[in-house]
Formats: sequence, structure tokens, C-alpha cells
Amino acid sequence: MDETAAAGPPPRSSDAGFPAHQAARCGGLDELDAQVTRCRACPRLVDWREEVAATRRAAFRDWDYWAKPVPGFGPPDAALAVVGLAPAAHGGNRTGRMFTGDASGDFLFAALHEVGLASRPTATHRGDGLELYGVRVTAPVHCAPPENKPTPSERNTCRPWLAAELALLRPNLRVIVALGAFGWQALLPVLAEAGRTIPRPRPAFGHGAELVLPDADGREELRVLGSYHPSQRNTFTGRLTSAMLVELLTHAAELAGLAPGE
Repeated sequence: MDETAAAGPPPRSSDAGFPAHQAARCGGLDELDAQVTRCRACPRLVDWREEVAATRRAAFRDWDYWAKPVPGFGPPDAALAVVGLAPAAHGGNRTGRMFTGDASGDFLFAALHEVGLASRPTATHRGDGLELYGVRVTAPVHCAPPENKPTPSERNTCRPWLAAELALLRPNLRVIVALGAFGWQALLPVLAEAGRTIPRPRPAFGHGAELVLPDADGREELRVLGSYHPSQRNTFTGRLTSAMLVELLTHAAELAGLAPGE
């Protein structure tokens, strides 16, 4: 009897072990993205994302909501990754693409476009022609959470997807920008498990915070930058301005060795 048979059948998409089982077996980002969209491991998030899709917002009553986990977006050879929080209920949960269709995404993609890392300043829907140059956009939690607040358990259940995504990007990845404290705090344990040396005490999040993480395998160092999340709360109050985000992304692109339009 082989080991797979002895271990029993693989977990169903509604089992908590589904992400850990499936993510590590993915041989490429296309396969990973397809598996992400099948996940139903967090009952609260599944119920919420589907309830939002059924009730909809008046402005989007004619939309057929995605209502599934939202995979990352960007090329498989990205040198720069942007890690947010989770899809928005009427943004990514509606459009099926990370940071697409909401105010936070509008702010982020406008900045990426100004730096030369996106083909257009707006992201409205899958198939709108938007391309990212050397950048992959993702999140620690792939389903829209109520009140934009995933629980620690939901974050941990979803963690294998992020770990696998960063592992697949690893040959070219040089810089990660963490948007917000949640992204920062979710990212560091993943990098530690992947063999990166995280300083102790664990560095605090802040806009402009920067870490240089050596690799135990002797590969190239990885830089991690912190940025305030482009939430409406931050952008409306001026805590995060367009100029601040453009400056930080420009620095990230330079560290990653990216040129505009590359």
C-alpha cells in the first residue's frame, strides 16, 4: 500500500486541512490559483462571501459576483510582491481579482501605474486589460471577511496559500511590500518558516519600515517594506497620501531591480 492510500483520502475543500494539503502540492501559480478558488475551509468566510453575493449592493445589482476565494494577480516571475489584507466584499469578492473594483484598489493601482509597474491606473474587472510589470499582488486571507476583520484562526488556516505562493515566486522575488499591520504580522511567520531569519524582538510595523532578511540557504537577501494600507480610512484622513505610496513603491521597485514597464 502506498503512503497516499495509507494516509486516507485528501481533505475536502470544506475541511480545515484543505489549504495545507493542496498548497504544498502545487507546481506553479496557475495550479495554485485554481486550488485557491476551490477552498471552503473557513465556514464564516464562506457564508459571508456568498451572502454578500446574494444580497449585493444596489450599485452592483446587475453583477454576477465572483463569491469565491480570490487568487493573487500578477506574473509568475515577479520580483516584487504586494501583500494586503483580504478581498473587499464588493471589490475582489465581486470582480474575482485582488484589489479590483474598490476604492483601495483604485488608490493602489493608480500608484503602481505612476511608478510604471501597471499598464493602467484603474482596475475595474477581470479582463479589463490591466497588466502588472514585475509585481504580484496577493493577500494573507483570500476570502472577504465581515467588517474586513479575519480572525486569527482564519488567517492561520489560509496561511499555506501565501506560503506556497511566495515559495513559487522565490527564484525571482527580491522585495515584499506589506500593506498594513495585518499584512505585516501575517507575513513574517511565513517568511520565518521559509528559512528567513526574522530579528528578535519581531520588528514593529510602520509606514516606511524596512527589513533585510538573509536566507539560511545563502540565496539573495529579501527586503520587506511596510506601508499603510490604502483603506479609505487612511486615504481620506491623509494618513496615507498618493505621494507617500508612490515614493514607497518607487523605492521598492528600485530595490527589486525593476524599471518602469519592465
